[in-house]
Amino acid sequence: MKVTATEVNDKVTIEAFRKLPFTLYRDDPNWIPHMRQDVEAVFDPKQNKFFRHGEAIRWIFKNDEGKVVGRVAAFINEKQARTFPQPTGGMGFFESINNQEVAFQIFDTCKRWLQERGMEAMDGPINFGEKDRFWGLITENFDMPPYYGQNYNPAHYVDFFEAYGFQIYYNQLIFFRKVEDPLQEKFHERYLKIKNDPNYHCEHINKRNLSKYAEDFRTVYNRAWVTHNNFKGMSKTQAMSIMKKLKPVLDERLIWFVYFKGTPVGFYISLPELNEIFKKVGDNLNASGKLKFFVYKTLGICRNSFGVAFGIDPDHQAKGIEGFMFQHMAEVIQRKKLYDGIIITWIGDFNPKMIAIIRSLGGSKIRQMATYRKLFDPNATFERSPIIER
Repeated sequence: MKVTATEVNDKVTIEAFRKLPFTLYRDDPNWIPHMRQDVEAVFDPKQNKFFRHGEAIRWIFKNDEGKVVGRVAAFINEKQARTFPQPTGGMGFFESINNQEVAFQIFDTCKRWLQERGMEAMDGPINFGEKDRFWGLITENFDMPPYYGQNYNPAHYVDFFEAYGFQIYYNQLIFFRKVEDPLQEKFHERYLKIKNDPNYHCEHINKRNLSKYAEDFRTVYNRAWVTHNNFKGMSKTQAMSIMKKLKPVLDERLIWFVYFKGTPVGFYISLPELNEIFKKVGDNLNASGKLKFFVYKTLGICRNSFGVAFGIDPDHQAKGIEGFMFQHMAEVIQRKKLYDGIIITWIGDFNPKMIAIIRSLGGSKIRQMATYRKLFDPNATFERSPIIER
């Protein structure tokens, strides 16, 4: 089946891009659409800072009858593209009918566009933005709904990617833990030790003092991720921007910090599992959608939270800081019967130390995703994402 690519650049093509998943997943009870405002923000230079050092394009694909049978986006983040062994761009927001020929034509369109701009490889499916949303392909467990911002796909997409020549650059592991589950004995012992040490204290955030917690987050983040490949330190502006974006939906009792002699040394940031609300609201957060969202949020229908970020200062790792935070949060949540479970959003297999910590805290893997990489030169050497050693 031959398809024709049409660039998405007006209201008609934007709407066609948005509506295709509704057709493809209409019989799938687990699918929950992304919020249209979230998706469109990715492609709006006024809202997406990545346009300052990159470019993006998206297409819909029609068959001979004019029916939309696929969609995709391609992008280049110039700040990162040339830090890899091969200059690497990205592709994402991929959707296709169950036809490998169509899927390959979609991939080819991305490949050509990236090659014209000097790229020698492409990662996908990824986002033209941060890794906290629209990132990765489900490769294990297709029988549960996605959490907010998580990609969702049928099993045959894995076959499309791998048959085309994509290789796994890294796996993304998602974990779950019941709030009521007790800490393992070793963590409980460490928790008691830290609890009785007056140098440490733990607190959840206060919305009225977001600037303080933004700076505390930045402090720990820059210490905890400094050994990661291609790490770029977070600025005050970036940290505050993150907190401002979280503010409308955050629950203060789900974001915790640990301090040692007043200095932040650990954080755990989680949010209510918003897709439990958006499943009822729909994909449009307009005035009506915001009202519905407020009503459902007030009713407390979110029974799970999902972790967004987790970091410990290297000088305070292996001391039980993780359990110290989890225990404080669990006590507050259990006492007020706020949430039943904690989804710990993806951790790359390039970070085995963090995976070990989550498992030891009682987290069980509930889903696996993958970020794939396609090298355009079949004779080039493929390298997986480097392991974080520290």
